[in-house]
Amino acid sequence: MEQLLTLIHEDGELLVVNKPAGLVCHPTKGDERSSLIGRVRLHLGAHASPHLINRLDRETGGVVLVARCDDAARQLRHLWENRLVEKEYFAIVHGHLQVENGLIDAPLGKDLQSRVAVKDCVRADGLASQTEFFVEQRFNGRLSTMTCGEPGHIPSTLNAQPSTSAFSLLRLRPRTGRKHQIRIHLAHLGHPIVGDKLYGGDEDCYLALVEDRLTTEQRQRLILPHQALHASAVRFTWRGTERQFSCEPEPWFSGFLN
Repeated sequence: MEQLLTLIHEDGELLVVNKPAGLVCHPTKGDERSSLIGRVRLHLGAHASPHLINRLDRETGGVVLVARCDDAARQLRHLWENRLVEKEYFAIVHGHLQVENGLIDAPLGKDLQSRVAVKDCVRADGLASQTEFFVEQRFNGRLSTMTCGEPGHIPSTLNAQPSTSAFSLLRLRPRTGRKHQIRIHLAHLGHPIVGDKLYGGDEDCYLALVEDRLTTEQRQRLILPHQALHASAVRFTWRGTERQFSCEPEPWFSGFLN
């Protein structure tokens, strides 16, 4: 059976977990194991009242904080709402960036042209949004005409009719916390995240995911089973003490870099 939770930290007030990509934070169906909060309740017991402090997209993995009591939840949410938390992500994107670092400063708002209700875009009348990026690695990955999007597969190990494409590993620090901010900003920059089903150029991949109809051809084009975005660390000061929690990406992510 799949592991219930990957714990980073646990004490009487706070639970920090490494959420796997592909798991929603809030329940969409009856199975308690189908959402992060459901698994947290199973871990803590029937009488627990956990509060998610931050949330990640279904397809994004990484650090999520859960308060075990109302008081801790109120204090921690205050830090997030007032931008007193430093967040760091890793992403694998298409192409080689020509600069070593930079700041993407582009306002975000609803994408009125999209069939997907939750999709946003860069637009002049949007909310101010900033993402800082640093190039950690540029590499050429060997791809294959075999299905690369099945869970557990690492494309760099496949050898059938290989081709080579350019990729970059980025470290990212969002200065604001808009919905889908990093994904939209990187696509706007011309370097969409590998495996991004909504902002990778064909939003039907997202609709196919939601409707459970992803084809073999779509999985091949996506390359990885999930979007290659990982919430690697959070840093903040709480009750006079500096806190830092971090975790490594899943094997399908890190394996693609080898």
